[in-house]
Amino acid sequence: MQEIIEGCIRKDRSSQYLLYKEFYSYGMAICRRYALNDDDAADVLNNGFMKVFTNIEKYDPEKPFKAWLGKIITNTAIDHYRKSLKFSKHDELTDHEDIGGPAQVYEQMAYKDLLVLVQGLPPAYRTVFNLFAIDGYSHEEISELLNISIGTSKSNLFKARQKLQERLNSSGGNKSGDIYINNFSVQSEMPSQNKIAVDGKR
Repeated sequence: MQEIIEGCIRKDRSSQYLLYKEFYSYGMAICRRYALNDDDAADVLNNGFMKVFTNIEKYDPEKPFKAWLGKIITNTAIDHYRKSLKFSKHDELTDHEDIGGPAQVYEQMAYKDLLVLVQGLPPAYRTVFNLFAIDGYSHEEISELLNISIGTSKSNLFKARQKLQERLNSSGGNKSGDIYINNFSVQSEMPSQNKIAVDGKR
């Protein structure tokens, strides 16, 4: 991999192709979570890889390359959708992150099924859910990244979990995988983690 990276630093097209091919699925999985459809996700992915190739000389070889690339692609997705995000003025939930009590559904869901539900969330909820639950950002980091208050970030996460729970209930709530809404985990095809916890307390 280091040889490919060094080739990309030299702007070698074959090395760039090999890097793109190696991380296409990983990057596309990230983009699909933020996008409305595959065409939109592909546009974000291509823009993300352009930023990777442009800035690859800044990569620190002492750190995992996959994480570095994933952060660039995630930030590209955020930039792409920031203008369309309409963050409503929800109640500040700083002291009430667990409002609503334990989830009633503890069922199995494949990542591809979760993806459909997440893509159906309003952009504001979807973005915060992705950043917090899947990409591991804290509410403080989300607040700075999206220029919203910490309370709004927590509120959007709560609303996202609530809507996912409602949709899971309405669809019968029985799929394959591993899902919990208030204590949330997902198994299979998750780009950054095999399982993630969403208890509102990062």
